[in-house]
Amino acid sequence: MAADKAPFYITTAISYVNGSPHLGHGYEQILTDVMARFKRLNGHDVMFLTGTDEHGQKVAKTAEKNGMEPRDFCDKVAKEFEDLAGLLNISNDDFIRTTEERHYKASQAIWNAIKENNPDDIYLGKYEGWYSVRDEAYFAESELTEGEDTDGNKYKLAPTGAPVEWVEEESYFFRLSAYTDKLLDFYNAHPEFIEPESRRNEIISFVKTGLQDLSISRTNFSWGVPVPGDDKHVMYVWLDALTNYITGVGYPDTESESYKKFWPADYHVIGKDIIRFHCVYWPAFLMAANLELPKKVFAHGFINVQGQKMSKSVGNVISPNDLIKTYGLDQTRYLLMREVPHGQDGNFSHDHAITRINSDLANGLGNLVQRTLSMIFKNCDGSIPEPNEFKDDDHKLLNRAHELVLPLVLEEVDKMRFNRALEAIWRLVNDANAYVDAQAPWALKKEDPERMKTVLYVLAETIRVLGILTQAVTPESSAKILDQLKIDPKARDFSFISKKHILQAGTQIDKPEGIFPRLEAEEKAA
Repeated sequence: MAADKAPFYITTAISYVNGSPHLGHGYEQILTDVMARFKRLNGHDVMFLTGTDEHGQKVAKTAEKNGMEPRDFCDKVAKEFEDLAGLLNISNDDFIRTTEERHYKASQAIWNAIKENNPDDIYLGKYEGWYSVRDEAYFAESELTEGEDTDGNKYKLAPTGAPVEWVEEESYFFRLSAYTDKLLDFYNAHPEFIEPESRRNEIISFVKTGLQDLSISRTNFSWGVPVPGDDKHVMYVWLDALTNYITGVGYPDTESESYKKFWPADYHVIGKDIIRFHCVYWPAFLMAANLELPKKVFAHGFINVQGQKMSKSVGNVISPNDLIKTYGLDQTRYLLMREVPHGQDGNFSHDHAITRINSDLANGLGNLVQRTLSMIFKNCDGSIPEPNEFKDDDHKLLNRAHELVLPLVLEEVDKMRFNRALEAIWRLVNDANAYVDAQAPWALKKEDPERMKTVLYVLAETIRVLGILTQAVTPESSAKILDQLKIDPKARDFSFISKKHILQAGTQIDKPEGIFPRLEAEEKAA
């Protein structure tokens, strides 16, 4: 379908390459992918960007610890993140690495744009303060807490729990203090900029305390983008990394087709732990460079395991590959989208996962598809039956499928409330299963064969709609459903939901195959 709606640009937070991918990375990629797929199905020309953040002191130290050069280490880990996107069936249009030449060019260009548009906003000085290598972030004394090792030695910790070190070095500074009121005015004028509301309140509270100028270069290591005109300095990793969002659409060529079509971004999808960089630093950098700001930053929560935060020390870290091996790819995608509320932390347990998958997928949608198509294959000579007179119950179910579900789904999708969007879809699944039980087509086979044909047609048509609606979350399984109905691949976007005669009576179908197998409790991972 040719896109007939506004272009849509969505990004993940590019993943920092100091370690291998974990479930949190997978969740964010799926979350963003589902939005991108929904938008494509609804007629938008979508640009979906993900990638890896590869510079900074932490990466350099980790590479050294592993006996590798930084570039070789980044090549190795970046491939793991690219492989993750393939493993999860992520539909990204581009994968950016901040070590690419195009990104060096864009990063230096935004630095120069700030200096040209606001010459006083970048100045040379000396940085003295607390720095967390793990967070690649600066912290004020008031934000720190104190820890003590087993020998009684005291040390300071960032709010994230990471150790900080005192740093003194020559540095270029960004005059962030000049943007306190500008940012507050922007938040007030654009209340939708930060979601969910709890994160918006957090950022506004932080900015209202008054912003301090920000060190934006380092001299004690060289693994980064050189500062234009002073290559003994490398750019602060967050100024470099955040710029990827405009690199991906062609910056610094602001007249390029891609840049003009997709910038400003519609969504930056990030973890709640990096919201300050995206909602304070990034908009201030863009304001200073005289560039448009993104429309929305959505900060998602974390996934806990059995109520505990994932941690290597606790031993509860789960990889996306573990879940896929245990439950299947689409089952994993569905589980994560169904179980994690809007912008909040989600909780994962294997027992609940099996219950949810069996209830919603195996017994719900899977059973509906299997028993309907099996009855059609067995009782209608293997072809979609010709319906006769529609009764009130038929009209009610078809009306829900054709007219009522999609507006509810899209309303929730636009707010990144995928759990609620899936609830709306599964109400139709439940309605269809209740309709099967009420109409009892197996009894109609003897009592009223013509009525049986109408009931089976109504069910097949409802399944066609469900196959289209679920594609964003369970793309492979939904394609199998639509394939079994012999639906043309060109007739699978949302514009076809309410169109009649897409499901052609007389179409021969193959012997149906199960879509979502039921899982047994003993199959769960240890």
